[in-house]
Amino acid sequence: MDPYLEQHWLDVHATLAIEARVALNQRLPEDLIAKVEQRVAVEADLDEEHAFRADVRIAEVPPIVDIEENQSVAAGVLAPYRVVVELDPVKERFVQIIEAANNRLITVIEFLSPSNKRGVGMRAFRIKRADLLAAGVNFVEIDLVRAGDWQQLMLPHRPSARLSTAYRIAFRVPEDSMAVHLFPVDLKERLPEIRIPLRPNDPEVRVDMQTLVDDAYESGRYFRQLDYKANCEPPLKGEEAAWADSLLRAAGKR
Repeated sequence: MDPYLEQHWLDVHATLAIEARVALNQRLPEDLIAKVEQRVAVEADLDEEHAFRADVRIAEVPPIVDIEENQSVAAGVLAPYRVVVELDPVKERFVQIIEAANNRLITVIEFLSPSNKRGVGMRAFRIKRADLLAAGVNFVEIDLVRAGDWQQLMLPHRPSARLSTAYRIAFRVPEDSMAVHLFPVDLKERLPEIRIPLRPNDPEVRVDMQTLVDDAYESGRYFRQLDYKANCEPPLKGEEAAWADSLLRAAGKR
């Protein structure tokens, strides 16, 4: 996984969802369909430094009336300018697997965004996850972003420190609702091929995550945008930073 892709995560996120739908529809049983759905994301607090929003603008709105001449102005006005944040809604995409005959939802696959891993967005995500499991739906979380608090997202489960890796994939299934099946992925590792939980008697269906990311990288032409001479965001530290620097220098990108 290229950590520099987090700079363009909204675009990468959308592409991964679409690529996953295509890959699944080539492998699913004939009576199942993978679909991409979308929702308006619940954003984290506005004072966070890196909120990964599509478009945020700070605007100074000039006074419309002269406060001294127009007595209808509210008494609470304390300054001649009102500074506002114009926040465009962020749409996040996820994959649903449904039965073609009756639209019964079988599995939800989420590619996590930073907003899913902090603040209000995390709380909304956890409620949604619990509701789906209670309704008998399999739930897959694919976490390929380092921003946010993944351990809080895992609650009430508390994985040990040795499972703290850059990325992870987690599975939850209704028949084992008290457990989370965790697949830690180190930054240096190739992303795994994962098995998608379906109905009990369905044949095994797998999706190669590294292939999805590689295809997203190529189709998005990120190689023309990413500045590998600069630090990525969030910055790498320690052994991971040294490993990435060595790899980039060997590839002639630094």
